[in-house]
Amino acid sequence: MQPFFKLSGGGNDFVALAEPDVVPDPATIRHWCHRGISIGADGVFVLRRAGEALTLQYWNSDGGEAALCLNAARCAVRLAAVLGWGAPPFRIETGAGPLIGNVVDAERTSIEAPAPDPPPTLHRLDTEGRTFDGWLTRVGVPHLVVFMETPLEELDVARWGSRLRSHSELDSQGANVDFVEIEGSDRMSLRSFERGIEGETLACGTGMVAAAAAGVAAGRTGLPIRVTTRGGFEFEIRTEEKPNGAQRWFLAGDARLVARGRLADATSGPRPC
Repeated sequence: MQPFFKLSGGGNDFVALAEPDVVPDPATIRHWCHRGISIGADGVFVLRRAGEALTLQYWNSDGGEAALCLNAARCAVRLAAVLGWGAPPFRIETGAGPLIGNVVDAERTSIEAPAPDPPPTLHRLDTEGRTFDGWLTRVGVPHLVVFMETPLEELDVARWGSRLRSHSELDSQGANVDFVEIEGSDRMSLRSFERGIEGETLACGTGMVAAAAAGVAAGRTGLPIRVTTRGGFEFEIRTEEKPNGAQRWFLAGDARLVARGRLADATSGPRPC
């Protein structure tokens, strides 16, 4: 049986393995993430020590590996602190490059996020007789940010997220879709439809950074900014200027250890009753 940790970053939840002997295969990841028949999660990550750094490998619940998940990285900071793997700040190597993570307090961690690249650009997308203006950018992974003029509670995220996620105007990989309600120059709410999970999650770290960048590009918000996610948690995004004029982006918010235990061997999956 596989030792595991369950962590949550504002409701974005993960099964975590600390230096496992074997990396799980896609079928096992899908089984572990299947809510109702296993532990259930939005994704799985493996955390290892590598000299003075940590390495983070992440998979979405469909078993596909992703270059970056900022909430998984923030949860990895929490896990490393719980395991006593040195003192923060932690350097974390990811598929999208190195990150620096820190412990804020008993409930929150922070991560230095990759700067949005390229800067957000506006695209007009038509689908099922409705037009969406979306800001496309990449924060380790691609995001399409859509500002809504109606309350997010009224939005069918499953319907419109799935349509926009693989819209023909995007490249073959598609994009995560983040629907945003502006609540002031320093505050917004966000609901995210994530590819690889193919549904709405309670929080999306890279989506929050993408939304903040799009808000600045559209002239609708400033920085720092507070973001409330579907899970009801509030996150903070801020920037610092480097000596060369470039910006460092930081995301801070809830990151908690939920449980630890041992996972039973994966089975062939659900069977009809």
